Amino acid sequence: MNKPAGKPSVVYVFISLVLISTFLLIFSSRDLVQDLKSSGLSIFSGIRGTIHELSSFFSRTVLSVKELSTLRREHAELLGLVERFQELERSSAEIYQENIRLRDQLGFAQATRYRRIPAQISGRDPSNLFSAIVINKGSLNGVSNEMAVVAWQNGVQALVGKVIHTGALEALVMPVFDLNSQVASRFSVSRFEGIVEGQGNPQAPLLMRFVPRRARDEINIGDIIISSGMGGVYPTDINIGRVSAINIPEFETTLEIEIIPMIDFSRLEYVFVIEARTETQ
Repeated sequence: MNKPAGKPSVVYVFISLVLISTFLLIFSSRDLVQDLKSSGLSIFSGIRGTIHELSSFFSRTVLSVKELSTLRREHAELLGLVERFQELERSSAEIYQENIRLRDQLGFAQATRYRRIPAQISGRDPSNLFSAIVINKGSLNGVSNEMAVVAWQNGVQALVGKVIHTGALEALVMPVFDLNSQVASRFSVSRFEGIVEGQGNPQAPLLMRFVPRRARDEINIGDIIISSGMGGVYPTDINIGRVSAINIPEFETTLEIEIIPMIDFSRLEYVFVIEARTETQ
């Protein structure tokens, strides 16, 4: 029996197609593998880059925290140094001012012609009966009642008051602004006399009463009022204050003079207790 004529051709064609398909499949698989490899490398490279950036970030953060801690410590140390320098500067300024005040007191002590007992203000009387000043010298230091008390401020000697009670180591001083204070006084230039009284408040002016009305034409704002020495308690010619106002009451034969004390009692620290009857040569 004879075989059909076209059958071998079909077989060849089939085999050829199989080979071609296999070849194409092989090449297609290599591209796929290559693509997968490339993709894997890309992904791995991205992860590695991210990890590197994260590690770098954390490293920089840790270093920044350490630097910040160091800066804070150094800042605290510098603040401590600045504070110590400021304390030294304040202490230096205070010592300088204290030296000035002590030199003023020494100058007064050398210039005054009265027996003097230097003292320091140590307190204020707590009662409301009078505004006494407490000094740190008493009878053991030669202080006694009715002795005058003066001070030296801004290069000027001025009256503070008088001793009214003496203990062994301390004494009470009634200042000139006390309601019970009365000082025989006069104008330093015109020499008209009167009595200087306090109003109970260191911020209020002193009042000079019993000045003759005829004195009006010879006295002026700014005139200096001094102690007259009458009565023997206060020495003569001790500055009291300056005239700040001149009042002429109706139906009165005398003037009322307002006086600003030369002593600033809010800054008073050192005083001298003196006795009018014991002048030294």
